[in-house]
Amino acid sequence: MVRDNGKKQSIILLGHGSRVPDAGRHMEQVATGLKNMYGYELVEICYMSRLGPHLPETFAKCVEMGATDVMVIPYFLHDGLHLVLDIPEMLQELAGRYPEVGVVLGQNLGFDETLVDLVERRIAASADCCDVRELVLPPRKKFPVPPGQCEFVPMLPDEAEKYRKNADEDHHH
Repeated sequence: MVRDNGKKQSIILLGHGSRVPDAGRHMEQVATGLKNMYGYELVEICYMSRLGPHLPETFAKCVEMGATDVMVIPYFLHDGLHLVLDIPEMLQELAGRYPEVGVVLGQNLGFDETLVDLVERRIAASADCCDVRELVLPPRKKFPVPPGQCEFVPMLPDEAEKYRKNADEDHHH
């Protein structure tokens, strides 16, 4: 979107990332909708990790396309560590590299009344889904975990309680 003051805003939708190719196709559809339905001229998507494109290259692309201001919208529902620390750190680093560009960390998806309607639509649309026992899954080896990385990190309830206590003690000191 070009404003009267000559500034050109770019919107970047930032997702988590996945080892599954084309996992972000829905986010791409949202970006297209923002252009077509709301007139945003420059909307890009990228990911924090796994398969790209990633934030630094996407940010550079926006600047090359003339963006004077970049707003990053985290495509996340929950206010976890990525939103509290990881993404702001990444954006502060990029802001340091591009001092002439305004950089805003926008709000994540979080809660909105429309999510209640969306989840209800998903419930209704799922009524005809098969029992999970009937699902045919792709082989896990089709989505390899890079060496030295974990697939996910579960935390047992008693571990989580100790973690929360330690975090609270650290926070109060």
